[in-house]
Amino acid sequence: MPDILGATNPVPGYDKTSLNRNVTVSPESTPPQIQNVPDPTRVNRADGRTEQQDSNLQGDGKIRYDSNFQTFLQRLRDAPSLADTLSRLFIGGEGTIVSSGMSAGIAEELSQILEMLHMDESQLLDFLTGQFKSGTRFNGALFALLRNAYDRASSDGVRTDILQFLKTYVDFDSTKHIESNILRDLQRMADAMPASWAEKLRDLMAQLKNSMAAGDRQSGLFLLQREIFPYMSSYVDRTHDMGLPRALLTMLALNVARYENGSEERLQENFRQLSGYGTLRDQLGGIDGDSLLKLLRSGQLPEGSKALQFSDHLAAAAARALRGEGSAEAQELFRNLISAMLINESVYMPINHYLIPLEWDGRMLFSELWVDPDAEDDEEERRNRRPGGGNNTMRFLFKMDVQSLGLFDVILTSQGKEVDVQIACPEKVAPFTRQIEEGIANILLRNELTPTRVMVRKMERPVTLTEVFPKIYEGKNSINVKV
Repeated sequence: MPDILGATNPVPGYDKTSLNRNVTVSPESTPPQIQNVPDPTRVNRADGRTEQQDSNLQGDGKIRYDSNFQTFLQRLRDAPSLADTLSRLFIGGEGTIVSSGMSAGIAEELSQILEMLHMDESQLLDFLTGQFKSGTRFNGALFALLRNAYDRASSDGVRTDILQFLKTYVDFDSTKHIESNILRDLQRMADAMPASWAEKLRDLMAQLKNSMAAGDRQSGLFLLQREIFPYMSSYVDRTHDMGLPRALLTMLALNVARYENGSEERLQENFRQLSGYGTLRDQLGGIDGDSLLKLLRSGQLPEGSKALQFSDHLAAAAARALRGEGSAEAQELFRNLISAMLINESVYMPINHYLIPLEWDGRMLFSELWVDPDAEDDEEERRNRRPGGGNNTMRFLFKMDVQSLGLFDVILTSQGKEVDVQIACPEKVAPFTRQIEEGIANILLRNELTPTRVMVRKMERPVTLTEVFPKIYEGKNSINVKV
């Protein structure tokens, strides 16, 4: 009988039902061309899926897609030296110059940085102190108290409210940054719109800038939520523009949520919630809303601090370069600079990182500093050491690129007043190793420290971070999966 529902009559020998009877399916193995559907609730047997990539712990091989930590190790291995990158930006030939291929805007920002690098001892101390403060957001007695309360909390409610307060504080402390992001996204939205739509958005932006400049967060939020956001949504809906405008609309929603969460009222409300717990009432009960704001602002860097000015000018120069200004070489230098800074701020980086650029005795010096305040080599020893039960081991790594001399690696380990110093120096400095050792030992003794070992040798190769700080590998014990 003809198959009146089919497009054609079946061809003899090609009947589907007869073909299916001859297919042999083995329950013990999956054909290599078949890939199991990823299901996080069960363990599937091996198949032809290729996302899993084998590589050793040192991060060798191709980029991995199954492990955040492995990717971090690979990027750490490949990250360019910040000291070397800054040296290439600022040092050329026999003198200190701005590298060729820079646009006028980038050159102006770098010139501002060069003027800041003339520092004496007191200015260098202020610069370093500023970096320490800006690099550690949760410092001071209040956060030490909350950290201790979180560790000792017996209920999830206390921990949740502490984390909520910290989240609100981060948004409160990042107000300037969030405002800058909002204005930047709105400007990009206006540039992407037709002129008939962009004119009204720019008028709304001008009103928003006035509210932000006056510190009137409520008026700014009202304008964003009732005027700007609906207007942008209407544009995307009516024009069906699902490209950049839609992406900017999503980013605007995120930043507006953070802007609202970071208000003084929300911060005080979350703090009062913490003060209501019996375990924290006695310790936090004497702090009212105004005292809290004063306490939190006292830990912030003043606007004119050198550390903030340096980071602002460097970020502005990098932003110009990554937007396409300057030569390809200049753009690559800034790309390397940003990449190295981001990898040192990774959640997997267990040590603190600082940058020390300065001009000393007419010679430019660019140095990176890594600090581990708890550097016992044995993980069990670190875990069992009681607070106040003895001097812990601190370890410092300096990588210094000195103009006309070259790269130095300095590893300094201290425990109490005992200090061990190891220096790898360039070949042209190697003949003076004995004098350097004696000079460093005398400096330590003058500061009432005991030099257990001072060793200076010619550098064979630059030391790696993982050699000095093996605890970096402890990140493999954390959640180590990409989805």
